[in-house]
Amino acid sequence: MLASTSSYRRDLLDRLQLPFEVESPGIDETPEPGESPRERALRLAAAKARAVAGRRPDAIVIGSDQVAACDTQLLGKPGDAARCRAQLAALSGRMADFHTACALLAPGHPAAVHIDTTRVRFRTLDPAEIERYVERERPYDCAGGFKAEGLGIALFESIESHDPTALIGLPLMWLAGALRAAGCQVP
Repeated sequence: MLASTSSYRRDLLDRLQLPFEVESPGIDETPEPGESPRERALRLAAAKARAVAGRRPDAIVIGSDQVAACDTQLLGKPGDAARCRAQLAALSGRMADFHTACALLAPGHPAAVHIDTTRVRFRTLDPAEIERYVERERPYDCAGGFKAEGLGIALFESIESHDPTALIGLPLMWLAGALRAAGCQVP
């Protein structure tokens, strides 16, 4: 079970070629006072997995969450073109951290939790570049306002990560190992 409504996570999990179902975890994602982006991602990934596991106790359940930040500013999903352009302008020439947490709950196995932090350095972007990018890709449902798996890669100077799929929303290298430990055949 994938405890997520994210089409990006669904597409990533498809890569492992295992049968799975998707279920919305339906949890409150409000930040807790004083919670760091890293702590928030870990808390939400585990809460999503627990919510679905509570309804499907015999299933292997995967929960994941990503929290992005540039300095102290959280980077959400922009939702529309104007906010996307503003977010990318604020990221121009700067570094942002994307904390992607994953939790795996499997009957008869200890809970497994992981976090991958991906650091992205954005090029200095002029307003015309931002406008062209937003118009072409429309990444309104992506934290940070870009799609690294698409044209958004052209916005970066560098990416530092242990798992390139984590930036898209699900750390598959870790998840494949956790699924193997839970008895799944991957690959």
